[in-house]
Amino acid sequence: MKKFLIVIITKAIAKILKLLGKNAGNLPGNLALKWDKSIFKYFKITGKVIAVTGTNGKTMTNNCIAQILKDSGKKVISNLQGNNMETGVLSVLIQNSSLTGKVNADYLVFETDESYVPVIYQKISLDCLVVLNFFRDQLDRNGEMETLILKIQKFLENYTGNLILNADDPNVSRLSKANPENERVWFYSIEKCNESTEQLHEAAEGTYCPFCRTKLQYEYYQYAHVGKFECPECHYGKVDIYQLLTQINIENGTFKIGENTYKTQYDSLYAFYDLAAATSVAKLYQIPEESVIQTIDRFVLNNGRLEKITVNNNRTIINLAKNPTGVNVSLKVLNKDTTPKELLFVLNDNAPDGKDVSWIWDIDFENLENVERVITAGLRPYDAAIRIKTAGCPVEKIIACSSIKEAVDKLYETQNTKYIIANYTAIQNTRKEILDYKKSHEK
Repeated sequence: MKKFLIVIITKAIAKILKLLGKNAGNLPGNLALKWDKSIFKYFKITGKVIAVTGTNGKTMTNNCIAQILKDSGKKVISNLQGNNMETGVLSVLIQNSSLTGKVNADYLVFETDESYVPVIYQKISLDCLVVLNFFRDQLDRNGEMETLILKIQKFLENYTGNLILNADDPNVSRLSKANPENERVWFYSIEKCNESTEQLHEAAEGTYCPFCRTKLQYEYYQYAHVGKFECPECHYGKVDIYQLLTQINIENGTFKIGENTYKTQYDSLYAFYDLAAATSVAKLYQIPEESVIQTIDRFVLNNGRLEKITVNNNRTIINLAKNPTGVNVSLKVLNKDTTPKELLFVLNDNAPDGKDVSWIWDIDFENLENVERVITAGLRPYDAAIRIKTAGCPVEKIIACSSIKEAVDKLYETQNTKYIIANYTAIQNTRKEILDYKKSHEK
């Protein structure tokens, strides 16, 4: 009876929040957990649960998987807004359950924060875990990257469900050995392309074999430590690939899987890895490939993840980047653009971002190419401005602003392509200011 009442109350709270224009992403679940720590036991899930985790790309991969499944005619429940901790997943269950706790869907697809994988999936049955990548991120909250890997590895020791891993990230591929009894382990990979390099040019983690500590040998790097690797001693990294993307043409947004050509609206190798993960799930659950091709062709996230809009005739690209690797990938996209351009870099240091912003010194600002101005904003605009100045950018090209609104106004004083990079708690406020500017200045 207690759990029944909690569900009724939190369902009502969720409806009120939505009437007020909120997404009810965490509060219903937060309240339910406070009132009953065992509330997860109340829900009876009929469909298969798929979880997506990793440092970067969770939202894009999660939402793409959900869209692929929906377009194929499946009933899907998902946390599409990215509320990926325990309270976020619980809020989704509350809003999509009957009063008796039945959750009726073919698939439940949950973006899941790395730290919460062991927490959530000890409480609900997991059919498939997708692990994208691991990078240093939010050290205040997560600690060192190895801490997160070991948490998930411990969970996987007794996990016998499907496990989809990025074969090109040595920090991820190692998880295949967590449970030698699990035969349902699948790897995806991307072959060498024109953006691949023979030398490491960025900050990287995990370039030594996690089993024998020998330095890994790379045939090529894609970005950071992601690439085609193998340990010369124990041959760690040599695996059978389940899903391989070939004939990569990033500029045209095309790639092949087997004999079939895919077209995407994204022009980033970073995004191609997310699509590799999503199409691996589609293959595993036998979704017709023609349907998958059609979904990939029109799939766009449009929530600050490589989002493209036009503001006062200025082509504008907005992207969330919350760690050095994420920013470096965004800068690669910027550097490929030979047109006149400007950069707005927004840096916050709220608790979810991490109070320590020293990670910006691992960003490859030294290779910033042909940028006419760099504008900084957020809670730490001067830290960002100093970092960019020390990278060699002329001081007259750097403008530090005290508010995001001021920065957006300054950004659109000129006519050229605009690139916006904002970290975790800054992205939605930045996106809102840009859309508000667009609304007020375009007739």
